[in-house]
Amino acid sequence: MNIVEQVRQAGVVGAGGGGFPTHVKLAAQADTVIANGAECEPLLHKDAAVMERQAVEMVRGIQLAMQAVGAKSGVVGIKEKNKQAVAAVTAACQGTTVKVKLLGDYYPAGDEYDLVHEVTGRLIPPGGIPLNVGVVVCNVETFVNIAAAAEGRPVTHKTLTIAGAVRHPMTLTVPLGTSLRECIAAAGGATVADPVLAIGGMMMGETTDDLDRPVGKTTGGAIVLARDHHVIERKLKPAAQQNAIGKSACDQCRYCTELCPRYLLGYAVEPHQVMRSLAFTQTGAAHFNEWAAMCCACGLCTLYACPEELFPKEACDQSKAEMKKANVKWSGPTTVKVHPMRDGRRLPIKSLMKKLNLTQYDNAAHWQDAGVTPTRVRVPLKQSAGTACIAAVKVGDRVTAGQAIGSVPEKALGAVIHAPFAGTVSEVTATHIVLNR
Repeated sequence: MNIVEQVRQAGVVGAGGGGFPTHVKLAAQADTVIANGAECEPLLHKDAAVMERQAVEMVRGIQLAMQAVGAKSGVVGIKEKNKQAVAAVTAACQGTTVKVKLLGDYYPAGDEYDLVHEVTGRLIPPGGIPLNVGVVVCNVETFVNIAAAAEGRPVTHKTLTIAGAVRHPMTLTVPLGTSLRECIAAAGGATVADPVLAIGGMMMGETTDDLDRPVGKTTGGAIVLARDHHVIERKLKPAAQQNAIGKSACDQCRYCTELCPRYLLGYAVEPHQVMRSLAFTQTGAAHFNEWAAMCCACGLCTLYACPEELFPKEACDQSKAEMKKANVKWSGPTTVKVHPMRDGRRLPIKSLMKKLNLTQYDNAAHWQDAGVTPTRVRVPLKQSAGTACIAAVKVGDRVTAGQAIGSVPEKALGAVIHAPFAGTVSEVTATHIVLNR
C-alpha cells in the first residue's frame, strides 16, 4: 500500500483549520513541500507545541510527502520567536534535505499565499492554489499525522490550545469528539461568568457560546472571553445590523484595502469597494462583489484597519457566498505584482493583540498532559472539506480504538472517521456518532 492510500485510510486532513483531505494533495506532483508552522492567530500555540514535542515525526511526514509528490525541496516555515520549536525542528532536520525558513511575527503569516511567497518567492495565480506554482502546503500537525498513517495509525486525537479567560491556559491533546467544556475544565475553568468561545482563533474563528461543541480534526483551539468583551460583542452582532451600519457609515477611506495582506501581495482585493455593494442593492452589487474574490478572510480589515469599526470582512464573506451561489468565477486581473509598501505595512502580532484587547491573556500555553479521558464523545461525521461521512456503525455496536466508524460516499471528497477509543455506540444521527467508553 502506498503512502497516498495509507493517508486516505487514516483519515488525515488539514489540521490547521482548512480540513482538506490530505491524500488528494499527496496524489499530485510538486517540486516543493512546505510545512506551515507560522501559527499567526493571537493566543494560539498548538503548532509551536506540536513542533516542540513531535519535530522528528513532523520531518518524517514531510519526507513521506516529498516522496509522494516527487518534490526535491522540503521547508518548515516557523516564526523565529518560537525558540524552543525552532531548536527542536532544526535538530530534527539534521541529516535530511528538509530546511527551516524563519518567519517574522506578523499576521497573517500563515496564509498560504503569503507563506508560499515568503518561502519560494513565487506568487500563486489569482484564484489558484499552491499546486499551481509547484508547491504543496500542509499544517505541521498534518505531517505528524502523515507519519502516523505510514505506521497504520489513523487520526483519533487532536491537539488544541485553550486560552483567554481561563485559569491555566494550555495546549493539550484529546480524543476526537471530546467537548470543549471538558477541555476548558482541564484548563482550570473559565474565569468569566458568561463565557463565549472563539473557536479556531479571534480573527478567523467561529464565535459560539456552545461549550459542548465537540473537538474535531480541524479544531486548533478555543479562546474563552466574556460576552461583553468588545471583540465578542462585535462578532455577535447580527449580519443585518452589520450591513446597515456599513451602508450608512462607510466613507470610503481605503484603510481596509491599504492594510489588506492580499492587496499588499498584489492581488485585486479591495474591501472598501466591496463595502459599496451594501449600498448598491439593485444595481452594481455584482461588480463590487468581485473585489472580494481573492479575500482570505483574515479579518484585519474589520478588527484592525477600519477606524469606524465597520465590517468589511463580513461584507467580503457575503460577496463570496453570493458569487459562489451564482457560479461566478474570477475574471479579473491575472498578473500579480507585490505592492512596494508591503514590508512597511505588515502587522506585528503584538500590535494586533493590543488592538484586540488581548494582551492580558498573552500566556505561553505550553502543552500539558491534561489527562482528559472522556467517558462519552460525540464524534461529528463531517470533519473535513467536502462531504460528510456515512455512519459505518449502528447503535449497540462495540468498536475498537482506531476502528473506522464513518465512511466517505463513493467518488466523494471527504475523510474517513475513526473511533478515538474502544467503546459502545449509543447514538447515530445524520451528523454525529456518540460513543461511550
